[in-house]
Amino acid sequence: MIEAPLQTLLNGAASGGVYALVALGYTLVFSVLGVINFALGALFSLGGYLTYLLMGGRISANGALPGWGLPLGLPFPMALLLAAVLTGLASLVVEKLAFAPLRHRNAEPLLYLITSLGAGLVLVNLLQLLMGAEGYAFPANALAGLPTAVAVAGARIRSVQVLLLAVCAAAVLALTLWLERSRGGRALRAVAEDATTARLLGINSDAMLRLAFLLSGALAGLGGGLIGVSISLPGPYVGIGYGLKGLAVLVLGGLGSVPGAIAGGLLMGLAEALVPSQASGWRDALAFAILFAVLLLRPTGLLGRRLVEKV
Repeated sequence: MIEAPLQTLLNGAASGGVYALVALGYTLVFSVLGVINFALGALFSLGGYLTYLLMGGRISANGALPGWGLPLGLPFPMALLLAAVLTGLASLVVEKLAFAPLRHRNAEPLLYLITSLGAGLVLVNLLQLLMGAEGYAFPANALAGLPTAVAVAGARIRSVQVLLLAVCAAAVLALTLWLERSRGGRALRAVAEDATTARLLGINSDAMLRLAFLLSGALAGLGGGLIGVSISLPGPYVGIGYGLKGLAVLVLGGLGSVPGAIAGGLLMGLAEALVPSQASGWRDALAFAILFAVLLLRPTGLLGRRLVEKV
């Protein structure tokens, strides 16, 4: 009798894990810079396409280079990790072109939002120009070493869902441990707490900001590759929807809160999984209804804290 609820729970946790990855990407940049990087959804799409190409996928006839592909495809785990690294490097380029000039001029936060939106639109349109607007399905043997489904307490769960949950959990755990126990993680947290004091203590705040963008892009690329192998890539704008969900999770969990991003992602994923298939069109509405209800009761989010203005 518990098979169906368990399957729903695992499906929701897998989706919530991806939402949490995107929300953590937002959180890293927001904690250090105090603004939202709206280009993260485009980086999510980039990670999915890079994973596809690194596995030996070919560009469609409507792309800029029809039929082009790498001569040798990588196994999915290697392609996913390399795509995450490359997406992180692309995020550094976004920071250099769209954020650094404004930061050096002490620009208003609104300008950061506008330039990040512009950078995201440029990146998505470049993807559409290169790859075409149609969807891409990952190779059938992408997960050749795994069974189609696994049995968990009598429920048949798709292996790709278990993979999503495991990779997301491992990434979140690794990031949390790095932030808590490594020298670089503590330096990043110090800059997030007070950049001026951290600079006086000898911490290079600009380097920490670039590191935040690198990790943020890598998390988005990791999520894009996981979604690609799970449900394919429906088009270059696939990351926009996940970017919006990640933004909702960021606000739901609390701006700048890493535990809040994780909790908000799981809550959002589980809420969507509980919506029956007959009403699947209402899933997005339910997600944002939960966000609205939580913010009415707790404006700082689930685990957020009220910002104190320093004078």
